[in-house]
Amino acid sequence: MGTRKALSWSDVKDKLADFDRPGLIGLVQDLYAASKDNQAFLHARLGLGDDVLKPYKATSDRWLWPDVFKNQDTSVTKAKKAIADYKKAVGQPESLAELMVFFCERAVGFSNDLGVQDEGYFNALVRMFGQALKVMDALPEGRRSALLGRLDAVRRLGHNLGYGVGDNMDDLLAERVFDGGPR
Repeated sequence: MGTRKALSWSDVKDKLADFDRPGLIGLVQDLYAASKDNQAFLHARLGLGDDVLKPYKATSDRWLWPDVFKNQDTSVTKAKKAIADYKKAVGQPESLAELMVFFCERAVGFSNDLGVQDEGYFNALVRMFGQALKVMDALPEGRRSALLGRLDAVRRLGHNLGYGVGDNMDDLLAERVFDGGPR
């Protein structure tokens, strides 16, 4: 019995070279039909629809602000995966920052409303807050200003949570001076 090598993108790429245009379109159609994630990816990549962020926000919302009356739980990992999936699909800095700020808003809102006391959840919130600030560096002043206002509201609510969440956000915000200042 011989050993099999692990398949890789290189193997797939070699096989794709044999496809004609209709065959390749058929393959993409099958992938599209196979999952909602593939559909969201293609819609985002191709700029289709009125709001390509909608499915990514819906996923983040589900996992960051679950319906506790339906015994749904939180999953920072699944919420972060929605952002990573969008980044792979398109990754435009403005939309990426929007998803990150949305993540922070939902996480701090859920924690504040329900009195969540989960240090791992809070750590993920603070990390995403910092990542959002970094992505916002690439944005024009007008758009950055609107997002900073929303993050400031997150920071203020963060002070209600304990575990140093608000203080950590204060520190992250203080480290980032926009418009050519020190960072």
